[in-house]
Amino acid sequence: MLNQAYILKNTDKTYFNMNGHVFLPDVLSADDLQPYREAINRWAKDFRVKQKSLAERDTYGKAFLQMMNLWEEDTKIKEFTLAKRFAQIAADLLGVERVRLYHDQALFKEPKGGLTPWHQDQYYWPLNTKNTVTMWMPLVDIDEEMGMLTFASGTQDVNLPLVNISDESEQMISQFVKEKNFPIVAEKAMKAGDATFHKGWTLHSAPGNHSNKMREIMTIIFMDADAKIIEPQNDNQEADRQRWLQGLAPGQYAASALNPILG
Repeated sequence: MLNQAYILKNTDKTYFNMNGHVFLPDVLSADDLQPYREAINRWAKDFRVKQKSLAERDTYGKAFLQMMNLWEEDTKIKEFTLAKRFAQIAADLLGVERVRLYHDQALFKEPKGGLTPWHQDQYYWPLNTKNTVTMWMPLVDIDEEMGMLTFASGTQDVNLPLVNISDESEQMISQFVKEKNFPIVAEKAMKAGDATFHKGWTLHSAPGNHSNKMREIMTIIFMDADAKIIEPQNDNQEADRQRWLQGLAPGQYAASALNPILG
């Protein structure tokens, strides 16, 4: 399944281009997803025991447990992250010939975990292109009580002050979205193996997890294969340049050993 094409509808591409995000059902079946979910959970189990309690964390820490580049750690997860099926969807949505991996990350929002503040992912990425997209896939069935990813539609090209995920970003962006009256879009429920894809600058957030279940999410970030590195605009972009781009210099292609071409 991971090497088989997912047939996008023209309406999916049109919606994505207009709104900066799209929901795609049945990207994987629950049965096909299960072995990868088990591998991700095995890795997450060790990570979770090392974390502070919810009460001891800041807003960012309460939003989710963030586990990054798991494909480096586990061969089964590597199969998932480097899957041709996901990369093909990303390339088709972006309208580019090929994409590279930026990085993956598992985002587990714990029971009673807090909100994910409004933010833009590409604040963190020192890249010269807007042709970036994140796949957000539940590993279990989820509903809106568990903290559904929420988009401000049509915000993929807005220009806002660069700010990290924080109480500040929540206040600034929520006020901006309200003032500009952008449509707020979130699914009521998603099955394990459904996915959303959103552009790097699309404004998005997620409520807290008000259920007694873990919201298990796996994400993969893709970029145009021709993306180049820019001079970092903040400390977070410099950290990303060093970690995910292995210290490649501004002006070079974003093509380190950790950024293979996929598909």
